[in-house]
Amino acid sequence: MKTCLRALCLLGLVLPAVATADELNSGNTAWILTSTALVLFMTLPGLALFYGGLVRTKNILSVLMQCFAIACVASLVWLFVGYSLAFGEGNLIIGDMSKAFFAVVGKDSMSGDIPEPLFAMFQMTFVIITPALIVGAFAERMKFSSVLIFSLFWILAVYVPVCHWVWGGGWLAQMGVLDFAGGTVVHITAGVAALVVALMIGNRKGFPETAMPPHNMTMTVTGAGMLWVGWFGFNAGSALAANGDAAMAMLVTHISAAAGALAWMSMEWSKFGKPSVLGIVTGMVAGLGTITPASGFVGPMGALVIGLTAGVVCFYATQFIKRKLVIDDSLDVFPVHGVGGILGTLAVGVFSSTQLGVFSGFGFAEGIESIGEQLGAQAIGVVVTALYTAVVTYLLVKLTGLLTGGIRVDTDEETQGLDIVLHEESGYKY
Repeated sequence: MKTCLRALCLLGLVLPAVATADELNSGNTAWILTSTALVLFMTLPGLALFYGGLVRTKNILSVLMQCFAIACVASLVWLFVGYSLAFGEGNLIIGDMSKAFFAVVGKDSMSGDIPEPLFAMFQMTFVIITPALIVGAFAERMKFSSVLIFSLFWILAVYVPVCHWVWGGGWLAQMGVLDFAGGTVVHITAGVAALVVALMIGNRKGFPETAMPPHNMTMTVTGAGMLWVGWFGFNAGSALAANGDAAMAMLVTHISAAAGALAWMSMEWSKFGKPSVLGIVTGMVAGLGTITPASGFVGPMGALVIGLTAGVVCFYATQFIKRKLVIDDSLDVFPVHGVGGILGTLAVGVFSSTQLGVFSGFGFAEGIESIGEQLGAQAIGVVVTALYTAVVTYLLVKLTGLLTGGIRVDTDEETQGLDIVLHEESGYKY
């Protein structure tokens, strides 16, 4: 009898531990830990090298510095209030301050079946890369102080609210807008902001008359490869589980990247007579950015169509922006990320349908029953995100200019190069 009682007591002590352990899924946790590292890898060093190789020698360090510093600024903004305002309960417009300073985000707090600190960190890597993407629009001519101040304000005023609307239970999510990994939250916001900043800061000295070719394509291709690999964490990690959704998201991400790269290369080959390395890697990024919002909702053949379309549409968008409108979005942020994000977000409305045979996806948002309804919701998400981002970005550029005495370096400093003028260093010693 005593032995039985002792066994029951021991069982009672063990059961709570078993129940607690069951709440955390170790497989899912391990995958999101990996995905978090992959997404950070996209910015540092992936995007930094990709952008760095595209600018002129005299500005290489300035681009690397901007990406690095933005990563630091974004991380602390997310810690202080960003995460709370994006994912706190709040209301349909903005979250609350219940999670400010990660006050209630302890090692034992959970988000679904993964630790909440991990979820918060995973989301932090998204807020890091988004303002870093905008760097490509004002490369080689913005003051470093202006970059820091603008990025800080932009995260709070643009990224955080849109993130809450789409991923934090806000009004776009309630409307049925689908964005698996960041078509609206990341790519449309960054792309539209890039276009606004490029228009407001003006073209680089000598553009478009003077050729400004990339100074180190080897560096750019290296960065592009890192982006491709890191994007698996970006998209497949957004399943927040090691399951079939993550596997399919990874597969369609890869297919779209390959299709986008070959489509852009083919368009360039046909139009200019030779395929360029810059073209194939830019097409890859276009394919990746365009599949991002759709990656959890479409199948492989849908991804193929999305990737091919991205390569063609983003190619012509780049030509139109640079050659027809003569807007110096230096590293093509809007035509690649902005246009790609818009295209991919709208594509969800079509290719998420289960009625398309071999091109079928995995269904519409709850309460939506047709392609027309889903496409309408997606279009509203695109328009609202683009307009809100454009207006707020315009105001933030004006505010930043007032605080820093103008956002742009003067003509002599631009001629000398930002590396020496702003950082008293040079990227190459020869």
